[in-house]
Amino acid sequence: MSELANILGVFLTTIRDVAPIAIVLAFFQIAVLRQPIPHLKQVLVGFVYVLSGLALFLVGLEKALFPLGETMAQQLTDPAFVYGNSVNELGPEQVEWTRYYWVYIFAAAIGFSTTIAEPSLIAVSLKADQASGGAVKAFDLRIAVAIGVAASISLGAFRIITGTPLHIYMMVGYLIVIVQTMFAPKEIIPLAYDSGGVTTSTVTVPLVTALGLGLASTVPGRSPLLDGFGLIALASLFPIITVMGYAQGSHAWSKWQDFNAKRRSGKQNHGRQ
Repeated sequence: MSELANILGVFLTTIRDVAPIAIVLAFFQIAVLRQPIPHLKQVLVGFVYVLSGLALFLVGLEKALFPLGETMAQQLTDPAFVYGNSVNELGPEQVEWTRYYWVYIFAAAIGFSTTIAEPSLIAVSLKADQASGGAVKAFDLRIAVAIGVAASISLGAFRIITGTPLHIYMMVGYLIVIVQTMFAPKEIIPLAYDSGGVTTSTVTVPLVTALGLGLASTVPGRSPLLDGFGLIALASLFPIITVMGYAQGSHAWSKWQDFNAKRRSGKQNHGRQ
């Protein structure tokens, strides 16, 4: 009964949160456009699906994803696992960051896998493929974004373990983005910036947030409030770099192929002469 009461409470909270969206849409449709809502029955059924899905998703976050991320972080940073039979030579309040390599590997793996499964990224990549006429491959874009998120989460875990300030990573990262923006193909720049936003959505955020808080809670000398957050900021930044890098690399490869084709063609013409 307690579980049902919890689900009901989350469902009511979800209705409260979604109500402003429904009110705004209904107001503009009826009061501004002065048109009846088309397919009203389907719209109402869709809202029921949305409310049910959001409520169950929030319950799943609370019961599964958040505890799973925190548990994995605690297990991977357990001194018995990190140091094994050896001793931490820096003392109990200090960490040897080189010993936490499994944390970096896990962070990269979880960042890559959650990004590949991110529904918002799938939607954007499919639309980008359609809008570009196949010039931007949907799967290639997802891989480029996933690599960026994997690198960002791994680097974010390194930041938490070492205790280095977040603003240093952000300033250096955005400096790289600014330089890349000056040289990247213009067609890819808006998509690259959007890719940084769509990665931090329903699948990635819960696990990454739980991982960050779990690491900050278990690594000696770290504060969950000061060090546990910030992974999402890095996860929004690095895909911009990797997507523009992907476009720049593809552009350079295309030019190289054209150059080789012209060179081979010139040699063949010279041989005939």
